[in-house]
Parts: sequence; structure tokens; C-alpha cells
Amino acid sequence: MVDDRFGVTAHEGLDLAEVEHALERLAGLHAEAGYAVVSPTHLFRAELMLDLYGEDIRGRAFLFPGGGGGEELCLRPDFTVPVVLAHAAQGWDRPARYAYQGPVFRRQEPGSTRPVEYLQAGIENLGAADAATADSQVFSLTLKGIAEIGPEAIRVTTGDLGIPFALLEALAMPARRRQRLRRHFWRPARFRGLLDAAVRGPEAPSPRRADLIAALGAPDPVAAVATHAAAAGEITGLRELDELVSRAERLAGAEAEPPMPAEQAELIEAVTEVAGPSGEALSQLRRLTAEAGADITAALDRFEARLDALNRSGVDAEDLSFDAAFGRNLEYYDGFVFEVLAEGRTDLPPLAGGGRFDAMTRQLGAAHAIPAVGAMIRPEAALLARRGAA
Repeated sequence: MVDDRFGVTAHEGLDLAEVEHALERLAGLHAEAGYAVVSPTHLFRAELMLDLYGEDIRGRAFLFPGGGGGEELCLRPDFTVPVVLAHAAQGWDRPARYAYQGPVFRRQEPGSTRPVEYLQAGIENLGAADAATADSQVFSLTLKGIAEIGPEAIRVTTGDLGIPFALLEALAMPARRRQRLRRHFWRPARFRGLLDAAVRGPEAPSPRRADLIAALGAPDPVAAVATHAAAAGEITGLRELDELVSRAERLAGAEAEPPMPAEQAELIEAVTEVAGPSGEALSQLRRLTAEAGADITAALDRFEARLDALNRSGVDAEDLSFDAAFGRNLEYYDGFVFEVLAEGRTDLPPLAGGGRFDAMTRQLGAAHAIPAVGAMIRPEAALLARRGAA
């Protein structure tokens, strides 16, 4: 049965019993695969959560005045960070598998018909030494869950953020440029704009920006930035001042950057344009990077090992759709990613999705990055897709 805390409400075309039954079937699959049930709380410290989720989710979070410390709290926008925090409370250095079910909360655009509260049922695999096998198991179990409660006609897209990130590391460029490109990889138009701007080189700053950058050269740069900002009416508190100083430092760093070589931008674009069956994509990526002298062998070997593990699990990995530019919209992913859509149902959100997020564990306090991969299913969307296909 569904826990009363979930507050499950039937979507149009669904009834509560139907949703409960789907959750029970998914819970059975996860238990059979060895995943222990965990039930994180609904509210978390906003600053911690939103720094990990990134800009897209930050703008859709529900924020509230906090507890005794005065900080803001955030209703969970998904389960991954809460589950990892629950794991950390018991100790980082132990492998564990968790399953969860419950509501998540995201604000929607005015006029949107999508719910602000909806269910997720998913799994997180932490600490597994064999990353390829763990990726394969999470992916296969998620597809099995969709087969249990969702439609037959689905479209699966996979990607691997470890490949473009490894390419950025392999190419010689200023560290801040690398950080900007990595940060905006999830926003293709912005990413392409950054590449174009890097090739053109720095433009002359506006008078206002020039004054802000110049303030950093004063004997007391923080005071100088504060004076500049106060004159412009930009300061409303100490946090805003800190952010403005950081912005001035970023602007100054960008001004000092040399233009990006055109062939470097062309290689990045060529790699991110690779799409098609996974086996062909792997061969193409090896050829492109070898010809350019960019050594990302380790990332491509991980891709190949994952395809081998998927083949062993019964997935036709060579033909699995791969898109090197695919990254989902959560900034904590840093490796294998995937998403499942209902074929022909553009009115529905993704039925499932997930990926690898090793680096996030270190951001949450682990002494070193812990192997971590997980995925979620949206049971209500899967049921609606199945009913529409019936």
C-alpha cells in the first residue's frame, strides 16, 4: 500500500488503486534486486540542495523560511540528494543499494498543466566497485520497471557526460573557461554561444563592467567593489556583495583569456554532435579524438565496458541510441545518463531517467568520490502512457 504521507492524488484518467498497484509492483522489483527501502524527509537546507541541482531546478524549487539557523529550506525536487545524505549519515565507505517511493515538488511555468507534486519511484546504487556492471544493472532494472507498468512503445536515449568532460580536461585552456563550458553543457544554445565567444576572444567591456573590474585593483578591493555597487544601487546585503566580488573576479579572468583556437572549438563541436547506435558512436569518438591528438581513452574505455556489461545483461547495447550532447537537466550527473520517453506522447514528461553522479558524493562530504548511479520512474506518467496506448 502507499504510505499516507505520500498524499497520492489520482491524475486525470487514473485512480488511486491503479497508482498504488503500480508502486507495489515496482517495490517488489526493487526488493527482489536487493534494494533496501529508505524514506528521506521532505525538507532540506536550500543552499546545499540547490547548489547541486543547478540553475534549471533552482528556478523551480519551493523555498521556505528555515529553522533555528535562519536558513531557507527547500522541498525536495527529486530523491537523489536526499538519499545520498541518508547514506552519508550511516557512513560513506560501504556499498549500499536503496529504493524509494514518494512525492517530489517543482514549480511550473504559469499556464502549465504539469503537476507541481508528482510521484517518483527509484533506486540508488552507491559504492559498487564495478561501475560498468552497476550502470548496466540500474539501467536494466529501470527498463524492467517500465515494462511492468508502462507502455510497450518507448524511446530510450543514452549519453555519457564523462566523454565531453574528459575532452575539456584533455584540451589546453584556461581553467575558468573549462569551468564555464562544463557548467553550461546542459544548455546547448548557451554552450555553443560560449564556444563562439571563446574563439572570438574577449570583447571590450562596457564602462560599468570596466569600472567593476578596475575596483579589484584597489588596495581594498572588497571596499572598492562595495563603493561601486552602492553607487549603482546594486547592494542589498553582505551576500550580494560577496556575489558581486565573485562576478568581478570572473569578468577579470575572462578579460585575460586568450582566444580559443578554432580547431579546438571544432573538435568539441564534432564530439558533441556524435549521435546514433552506441557501437558506431564509440568507433566515431575514438577516431575523432585520436586524429586530433586528444587523449580521452579512459572515458571511452568506460563507455565500451558499459556496453559489454549491457550486452551481458541481455540489452542490445550496440544498437542502443546514444547522443554525446545528451545530459538531462540535473547538474550533478557526471557520467552515464539515460532517459525513457513514451513513443508518440509528446504531452507526457519522461517516464524514467537516471545516471551516474560520483563527484556529487564528494561535494556532500565524502573524503573521495564514491561510485554512485541511480534512476527514477514516474509511475503516473508511465500509467498514462500505457493507457493511451491500449
